[in-house]
Amino acid sequence: MRHVIFLFFIVLTFNSGLFAQQSQEPWSSSQLIEPATLASKINLNQTGNLLILSVGPDAVIKGSVGIGSAKEQANVKKLKSYLKNISKDKEVIIYCGCCPFDKCPNIRPAFKTLNDMGFKNAKLLNLSKNIKANWIDKNYPTSD
Repeated sequence: MRHVIFLFFIVLTFNSGLFAQQSQEPWSSSQLIEPATLASKINLNQTGNLLILSVGPDAVIKGSVGIGSAKEQANVKKLKSYLKNISKDKEVIIYCGCCPFDKCPNIRPAFKTLNDMGFKNAKLLNLSKNIKANWIDKNYPTSD
């Protein structure tokens, strides 16, 4: 009986650790920016101190720079190179939009890179579904 109780506590402890690891994201909720907020800044020409980077397959948002899919190490290197001379105080907003956050292979390596490089105003565009549903279908500003 003691072995059963001991094994129960081991399994419980192990599972708790797994859940804690799965729920950890490289961003906090305060680092999410809503699509409507960014669209408003773009429409009002209030983008002077921000840099918008696409870390997914395409730079759809007006004024954004396409880095490429951050799941590929070559594009993470491209991101680092692009950011090396950018002020750490600049607001840097990344987005992918290929799929919901929980499935996206691009946003985590890109956001981790921003953190590792010391960017103080790193943001992630809160595209809960994808770029089409959360940006294009709302007629927010897109690249020409």
